[in-house]
Amino acid sequence: MVTGATGQDGSYLSELLLDKGYSVHGMVRRTSQAAIGRNLISHLIGNPNFHIISGDLADQVSIENVIKEVEPDEFYNLGAQSFVPESWRSPTNTSDITGLGALRCLEAIKTHRPECKFYQAGSSEQFGKVVETPQDENTPFYPRSPYGCAKVFAHYITKNYRESYDLHASTGILFNHESPRRGIEFVTRKVTLSAARISSGIQKFMEVGNVEAKRDWGYAGDYVEMMWKMTQRETPDDYVISTGETYSVKDMINLAFGRVGMELSWTGEGIETIASDQDGNVRVKTNPKFFRPAEVDILVGNSEKASRELGWTPKTGFEELIFMMVDNDMEIVRTAIKHEVNPPSPLY
Repeated sequence: MVTGATGQDGSYLSELLLDKGYSVHGMVRRTSQAAIGRNLISHLIGNPNFHIISGDLADQVSIENVIKEVEPDEFYNLGAQSFVPESWRSPTNTSDITGLGALRCLEAIKTHRPECKFYQAGSSEQFGKVVETPQDENTPFYPRSPYGCAKVFAHYITKNYRESYDLHASTGILFNHESPRRGIEFVTRKVTLSAARISSGIQKFMEVGNVEAKRDWGYAGDYVEMMWKMTQRETPDDYVISTGETYSVKDMINLAFGRVGMELSWTGEGIETIASDQDGNVRVKTNPKFFRPAEVDILVGNSEKASRELGWTPKTGFEELIFMMVDNDMEIVRTAIKHEVNPPSPLY
């Protein structure tokens, strides 16, 4: 069972499990089902081992019905309202889906399928205003957004049910992980898609927030393997999953625009930062509306425990990841131009 099956991680995880011979049930909200043919799992529809089932993390009864119908051996809770800026606009909904959603899953498993192994998707946003660098499993949490707070609740309620009811329940504290399947509202995809659009003459410049923010970025396709490895262990536990390397948003922008042949020169700082190409055209501007109310300046993880106990290490480097995403978006833009349709545009 995979919640959030239509998202980036859910699609990669579903593919991995199918390759391993699993029968996979992807849980989607009823309102999402009409769009299944256009989302990230459309290529899985028709696979006899892949099944869509209706369920809602906001509805306890629907989760219980799913558990009773499927009787899963492994349950991966990847569903969430996961866009951090949206969590300030919709804090109650974020808390309900991202936080209480995990509790609903655990309660349903405890009641109807206690032998089922449970994986909870955690986030580096739980660390927020970090108290030490790098962050590992013993680093105290200090979330700086409603999303981060909801993930902290989900983390501790998973641990609580593991210790209280002897459930095989684990949390992977995932640092930023991206791919060509990343939603266009996220900054990484915004950058790579904008670079493709600008280089094709469709867009003049891009607006972003804090370009000095630093993150530990990995490839989502690598990270889902770790999710599976956690459910295979005899003893459940919590693990930080990261690359151990940190890059700024500015570093990412430079790589993405360099991939399409634009070398950027930066001037100013803070909300006055701009970047121009070699011909003097402004290609990047900072905009105050994209700065967070409570900024998270740096996140970088120490995944030594995962490496030691799970035998997991990331395979894809940062430069390779960004080039992969840019190349994918260049192909999307070229195809749209060829067919005389508007290519996708970043949402924020």
